[in-house]
Formats: sequence, structure tokens, C-alpha cells
Amino acid sequence: MMDVSLPELRAFVLVAQQRSFRRAADLAGVSRSSLSHALRGLERRLGTRLLHRTTRSVALTEAGDRLLARLAPMLRDMDDMLGAVSGEGSAVGGVLRINANEGGARWLLHNAVPGFLRQYPRVSLELLTDGKLIDIIAEGFDAGVRLREAVPQDMVAVPFGGDTRFIAVAAPAYITERGSPETPHDLQGHRCIRQRLPSGKAYRWEFARDGQELAIDVPGDVTLDNNTLMVEAAIGGLGVAFVPEAYARPALDEERLMTVLDDWSPPGPGLCLYYSRNRHLPATLRAFIEVVRSTDRTVASPVCS
Repeated sequence: MMDVSLPELRAFVLVAQQRSFRRAADLAGVSRSSLSHALRGLERRLGTRLLHRTTRSVALTEAGDRLLARLAPMLRDMDDMLGAVSGEGSAVGGVLRINANEGGARWLLHNAVPGFLRQYPRVSLELLTDGKLIDIIAEGFDAGVRLREAVPQDMVAVPFGGDTRFIAVAAPAYITERGSPETPHDLQGHRCIRQRLPSGKAYRWEFARDGQELAIDVPGDVTLDNNTLMVEAAIGGLGVAFVPEAYARPALDEERLMTVLDDWSPPGPGLCLYYSRNRHLPATLRAFIEVVRSTDRTVASPVCS
């Protein structure tokens, strides 16, 4: 068996996930030099470089990326198992890492996180936003947040925040100038504010009415990747935007925007907190899920997806 130590492996996972020796050292409560020494020892014993280091950044090598994908879930499963055996599994504390989209992170931060941290002061919460749907287990997260339709099939999904409705909106002056589309197909004659997905693909606007579903590749001179910016572009008269209703609601209430194709925009499944069904559920994540559920029953705020 190769002579590598558990502390060295833990040091590698922490630095690789944080992409920073400084942040990893702060979380571990050790010096950066001790982490660097541990990583050099691990690389020497493995006979390969795991990290590219510069004065400003840390990046994984190909070998490091492969090791992290396998090692991170193994260490987390081991910690869960040892915690359950020793009785510490019932203690709520430590670091809880959640990957979310922007809207899900906003809902949690406004509604669930304050009460959770008051109730469990020993928890350090990392709520990180990413437009891409990642493998939360391989990336070292306890849970993720996405729209229900995007949750992987092998995950347990906990809905919160109610349904989400995507709507088409435009500035009143734009509608006065160009007229209002009567059907989604009429958008072909309009200026639309297109959306680029994290995958690089252009988002096809999705409409439904009376059992008919349409996905329209709309025309447009402006393409953005952020819902807030799309709302601002629509307010500025650049065209029709297609966004979650919660993002547009303030401008709608102030009559800076108006909806079009409203009867083609039914509500759909909203956000879910999700986690692996194949892992022991840590006490800290279980506590967070319960806070999200209880908060969801009492909060009527709209969800921005």
C-alpha cells in the first residue's frame, strides 16, 4: 500500500475545493506553510503534481482533478460513518457546503439562513452560487439547489419557495412602438433579449397553453446571461425579456414593465434543495432541511430561479 497519510489527503481536498491555500488554512485552523508542506509530501509520494500554484491562484492538474473527484466523496462518507458510530452524528456543527443558483441562494439567505445560524451557532455555512449544474458529490458539497426539472434522478429533492413562473416582459414604450405579440410565434417579429445558458447554448423560450407547449428560438441583438440584467435591458427599451416573475415584479408594480403573452405563461415546479440518496444524511444537513421546510410553510415570498 502506498504510504500516504489521511491528513495529507484531507489537506489536498480542502485546498483543491477552496482553490486557495489561504482560505483552506483559515478553515482548517492551521498555517499555510503546514498545508503547503503536506501537499508537497503527498505529491512526492504519489510521484505526480496535483496542483498548479502561482502567487495568486491554485488550479488542479489533470491528475489532481481525477483524484479530487474520487477522494472527496470517500472522505465525506468516512466522516459520516465515523460520526454515526461515535455518536457525534447527532451534533449539529462544522461546515455545511451548498451549491445553488442565484435565485435559490437569495431565497435561502433572506428566509432560512438567519434562523438556522441563530439556532445552530456552531455551523459555518458556505452558500456558493454557480450557473452550471455540477456534480455536488464530486465537488464536495453537502447539497445543491436547482429548479425541480434540473435535479438529477438519483437525488432526494426537497421543494421550497412555491411554483416558479417565467414571463415575457417589455417596457410600455416598446409595446406602444412595436405592438404586443398575440402568440409566441409573433416574437419572430420583435426584438428579444436572448439568454445564454452556462452550457453555452441559447435558451429557447418555453410557453404552454391548453396542452400545447412551444419552445421558441427568439431573434435579438442583445444576449445576456443574468436575469437581473435582462430585466434592466427590458426596462431600457431594448426589447422583450423572458425572466422569472420575481425578478420583474418590482418593475411591473412600478409600471416600468408590462407583461406580454401572459396566458402562455403558466406556473411550473419551483426550486428544490437536493442531496444524494446514497449517503448517510449528516446531522447538520438534516437540521438545515428541517429549517428550510419550516420556513417555507410560513414565508410567502416569491422565488427567483
